[in-house]
Amino acid sequence: MHGGGTKLDITTNNPLPPRLLDLTRLVSRAGRVATGVDRVEQAYLTHLLDHPNPVFGLVRTSLGYLLIDREGLQAVRPQLTGAAAWGPAGLLSRLSRRKSPMQARAETDLRRAARARCLPRGLARMLRAHLGPGFWYLNTGHSNLTDQTLIAIKSAGGRIAVLVHDVIPLDYPQFQRPGTPRVFAARMQRVGRRADLVIYNSEHSRQTAQRHFDRWGRRPDGIVAHLGVDVAVPGPLPAGLAIPRPYFMAIGTIEPRKNHALLLDLWEDMARSHSAETMPRLVICGARGWSNAAVFARLDALPSGGPVHEFNDLDDATLAALLAGSAGLLFPSIAEGFGLPPVEAAALGVPVVATPLPALREVLGDIPVYASETDRYQWRNSIERLTHAARSGQDPQTSRDFAAPAWQDHFNTVLSRV
Repeated sequence: MHGGGTKLDITTNNPLPPRLLDLTRLVSRAGRVATGVDRVEQAYLTHLLDHPNPVFGLVRTSLGYLLIDREGLQAVRPQLTGAAAWGPAGLLSRLSRRKSPMQARAETDLRRAARARCLPRGLARMLRAHLGPGFWYLNTGHSNLTDQTLIAIKSAGGRIAVLVHDVIPLDYPQFQRPGTPRVFAARMQRVGRRADLVIYNSEHSRQTAQRHFDRWGRRPDGIVAHLGVDVAVPGPLPAGLAIPRPYFMAIGTIEPRKNHALLLDLWEDMARSHSAETMPRLVICGARGWSNAAVFARLDALPSGGPVHEFNDLDDATLAALLAGSAGLLFPSIAEGFGLPPVEAAALGVPVVATPLPALREVLGDIPVYASETDRYQWRNSIERLTHAARSGQDPQTSRDFAAPAWQDHFNTVLSRV
């Protein structure tokens, strides 16, 4: 087991309170394309490792909990951030039928890096032995927010900070998998009962979440810290991926809330008045989600070489290259807690057409063209205008001086409290 020679010395001799980052979500998603929530957890890992406070990682596995100290986290940081591959799965990890092969590989490497491990009932004892009282537990991924975990942290003398990205499953249950709103509500109720601090990614998220906390009887202390946006450097497009210009981008998981159906309807309408030569392209980038069979069927029926293209697993550099070369980002989402793709597009100087969501107005102001999801005329008019501008080389008058929120500002706010 990694680092078994020292225990309390790294915390009791250091007046700075230890921070315990929950990495359960990242490990559960090993081998999958990182989502916006995954990237937040990765950003916290990177920043906390560069900070002087003692830092530990906590991972709930199929066999219990793993505690990983700074040295161990540095060792597996490339795998957790997607810069390196996980090693082969060991026998212990392969025995769990509930884990995917990639999760088994991740848990094997993490066990090797762990400072300590325990069965579920031993979590409080393990944390007391290695962190001592006064540490902060940080959960940024909405995973592992169980009574077992939270009670153990409190029993060990820890304080709890949870980043709530949104409460969309509560406010828009019609867009969720069956059972998800009930599970999510129970999770947020536990946060309401036990959290010492809630971190919100926007003022809109704070207001919507606190209405529910008030209804449940306890509102934890809260702060707003806009997420940092690391705009990927556009890379070269792989062979065979060149899309005829002008084209528009739609980025995000293909789920009902993201409203891809509106874009498919618009492209069907435009096809009636455009020739193949004048028709703009639509590039949909994102993993397929849930409860969206009608949209999936429409995507599956698209003709090869037609004006609509779907990509499910592009890396960040390729996605950034496509976005930078596009005539605009189309974001007809019905609800967001923050909304990363429009912020990333604005940072690249790419025009944005989006629904007038409070979170987008909060961060982007008047930079996007806002169009209601019911106003197809305005959506089509905006697309046609940007298509003409791209073909004629005109400046679409997108703001070129927009500065995306910085992670340093986010952590200046958060780490002044934890």
